[in-house]
Amino acid sequence: MDLATVMGIGLSLVIVIIVMILDGGSPVELLAHPSAILLTLVGSMVATIGTMPFEGVLRIPKFIQKAFFTKKVDLPAIINTLAIMADKARREGLLALEEESKKIPDPFLRQGIMLVVDGTDPAQVRAILELEIKNMEERHELGINFFNTAGGFSPTFGIIGTVMGLISVLKQLDDPGKLAKSIAAAFLATLWGLLSANLIWIPIGGKLALRSREEVAYRKMLLEGVLALQAGENPRIIKEKLSAFIPPSERSGVEAKGGAGAQAGARQGA
Repeated sequence: MDLATVMGIGLSLVIVIIVMILDGGSPVELLAHPSAILLTLVGSMVATIGTMPFEGVLRIPKFIQKAFFTKKVDLPAIINTLAIMADKARREGLLALEEESKKIPDPFLRQGIMLVVDGTDPAQVRAILELEIKNMEERHELGINFFNTAGGFSPTFGIIGTVMGLISVLKQLDDPGKLAKSIAAAFLATLWGLLSANLIWIPIGGKLALRSREEVAYRKMLLEGVLALQAGENPRIIKEKLSAFIPPSERSGVEAKGGAGAQAGARQGA
């Protein structure tokens, strides 16, 4: 589980609760009117679903899972594996990688190696793999836009809930004793609209955007590795080139680790 996502959302809610207590309120008041929660959370989600293709709707659970759960990719091990394959290709030829490529769990890397083994022109290899990356980004945008759009709808639904509540208040003008309490309850919808937008929808959209950037960088690294392998570059040069894609603090692992761990840690394509 991604602790940063959970901590960010959880601590933000804790701060809101602390401020409510300091102002003399009670956190229980947030849950006292489920109609406000239903309107802002469910209403904004349903409205957002109306802006998406049906395929995107079916992938909503996967989007949520990707925001809260992630697999750590062992980039140094993957770089070492590419360098080992490059060394083998230089000694035995590209066809020697055919059987080995079938064991690669990452479909993107497997596709790239198979294109190389099949003798595809380097320009075509780059074009095909870049198209794969572009299409992956478009799929990611579907999830990012869903949560960002929900974050835009949520405050609006909160205002709608407040207006509906104030209409009910106006019907109770003959009972001044209930007036103040009813007005406060009406504004809870606006509060929930703002909370859900800024504590749930927009943060999740931001985390998915981060995940997408990481995935794009990862695949670009694989693309450069495949092309360097095809060009017959020295494995040492390949390591140096691909190390530019990872933080300096992790680069020592490129020398320390072998290639076997890369297959176990390779990331599955989206």
